[in-house]
Amino acid sequence: MTVRPLKRVGPAGRAELDARVTELALLAGDGDRPALGEFIRLTQPDVWRFVAHLAGTAAADDLTQDTYLRAMDSLPSFEGRSTARSWLLTIARRVVADAVRRDLGRPQTPYSPDWLAEHAASGPDATVLVEAAHVFQTLGTERREAFILTQLLGFTYEQAAEVCGVRIGTIRSRVARAREELVTACGDAVPNELAERVG
Repeated sequence: MTVRPLKRVGPAGRAELDARVTELALLAGDGDRPALGEFIRLTQPDVWRFVAHLAGTAAADDLTQDTYLRAMDSLPSFEGRSTARSWLLTIARRVVADAVRRDLGRPQTPYSPDWLAEHAASGPDATVLVEAAHVFQTLGTERREAFILTQLLGFTYEQAAEVCGVRIGTIRSRVARAREELVTACGDAVPNELAERVG
């Protein structure tokens, strides 16, 4: 899967998307096949990015597929108490955790920030972006996860806390620490696009 360029969506647009995705999930849970297709189409880029950031791009396609297989089994019981995007990324988080447990003891390949290198290859800031991706990967999993959800995928702190199963203050703290580490590592060389997310 090719990573689509990151688009900044305002809170109103994000809320509208969340409402639409949740409506589609409820319809899909009742057996509406076109709603299921649209649900997948609207959520797949976020799911893929999330698992790619957590587990690497080499595993992202398989983990995304596993996420949707689990989600389709669970859609009939989804009641809409949270947004469907939060619910889906909670499933994706469990899929990644299961994959990590399954892979323990196997030789590991280093993370390759090709998702960011591809995105930045034509720009003058490509080297800095790839360096930032490397620094980003050195963040602890919990900080990286919180940062991805809130700064890259546009989740509110409350939604991110729900996905991660922690308090909202914990998410705020993790994001703040991640920002500090990224800004310290990249300094003034952080390009505008990344600075919007880490500054």
